[in-house]
Amino acid sequence: MDPTLTDTIDMYGDPLAFRVKQGGAAPNSGHATIKVEARQMASHQKEAVVTEGEGGGAWRLTSDEGRHLKGTDLAPFPLGFFNAGMQSDLYGRIRTIAAARNVALDDVTVRLVNHYWLTGSFIQGTGEGHAESPDIEVQVASRAPSAAIEALVNAAMDSSPAIAFARTPLAGNTFALYINGRRRTVEGVANSPAPDAGDPYRIYAHAPRPLDPNARRDLIVKTGQVEQGEPQLAGPTVTNKLIRNIFGEGRPQGREGQFCTDTWLGVPGASHFKLVSDEGGKGAAPTGLSLLSAGIAFCYMTQLSRYIENMKMNIRAVRLVQFNPYVFSDKARVEPVDTHLFLNGDAPDETHLQLLTIAARTCYLHAAAKTPVEPNLRIVHNGNALARAA
Repeated sequence: MDPTLTDTIDMYGDPLAFRVKQGGAAPNSGHATIKVEARQMASHQKEAVVTEGEGGGAWRLTSDEGRHLKGTDLAPFPLGFFNAGMQSDLYGRIRTIAAARNVALDDVTVRLVNHYWLTGSFIQGTGEGHAESPDIEVQVASRAPSAAIEALVNAAMDSSPAIAFARTPLAGNTFALYINGRRRTVEGVANSPAPDAGDPYRIYAHAPRPLDPNARRDLIVKTGQVEQGEPQLAGPTVTNKLIRNIFGEGRPQGREGQFCTDTWLGVPGASHFKLVSDEGGKGAAPTGLSLLSAGIAFCYMTQLSRYIENMKMNIRAVRLVQFNPYVFSDKARVEPVDTHLFLNGDAPDETHLQLLTIAARTCYLHAAAKTPVEPNLRIVHNGNALARAA
């Protein structure tokens, strides 16, 4: 963690999430790229501006870590964003396909458990993240035949870019590194072919503030529910493997396409957070893919800050710009993530290069991007289980 950083996510008393730019409807067809511009703040706090495609609106989102990582626990942890985003995007595909097939849905509940584990040491620079198949349960209340519901959910899985992220090995993720304002060639990962990205520090003269002074305050909320037990500090070295299970349960909020997820980390003392997204095209909240994309950036930044702290690197003021391309169709696809990392400090260039590489290797969501896994799907129709993937 960078002791020189004093800005906090709550320094203005603003909501934890709010709109910063009005734009067109969030992308839902063809090819679109979600852009994440993020910065490290005090402790493990992070802030991002997420732009939903070319000409799309933009949202300010915030993240933190719990007490097990010595965070302040004010905002959702990075993997919670990913969990909520995956649920929301799947729900959006279910909703869209149901309307196209004239299938009436009385209620939908999505339950998701993501599984990750870590090996190695943050002190020695040997940490490595791993991802396993997520468990997804979709509960549907509907008078439609069970066969129609099963076909509907499976079609939604295929058309969800979030599910495609789990299924697709993204071995071609690319990186760019800027050290004290100058771009350097990276090593150990693929170099980004893209032109220089704008440094968020220079793009934003001031911290983002709500476009609407009366912006709703319920898009991200700490619910007050806490897992039983006392938090245990995560050590810098894992002797065997450290398992992290991320839980989430989401349901529609109203009839206009908004979706509300309760997500939490499966460790003692972990707080629950509620995240609201919009899959109805109204722009009332970020889309699920925006939450998911932000989660990838936030997770990478947590690993960067943990290595800086544990390896005592003279590096500060971490920022990044991340481009997440998605292809929308009945067979959705994702394309490699392009990450531009901005670092400042007096450490040698080799240390900055090392940090980029080892943090990418440790990041759970970069591991998930590289590791194709088939979700374990369970469909429940009117209380009766229909299918579960082998």
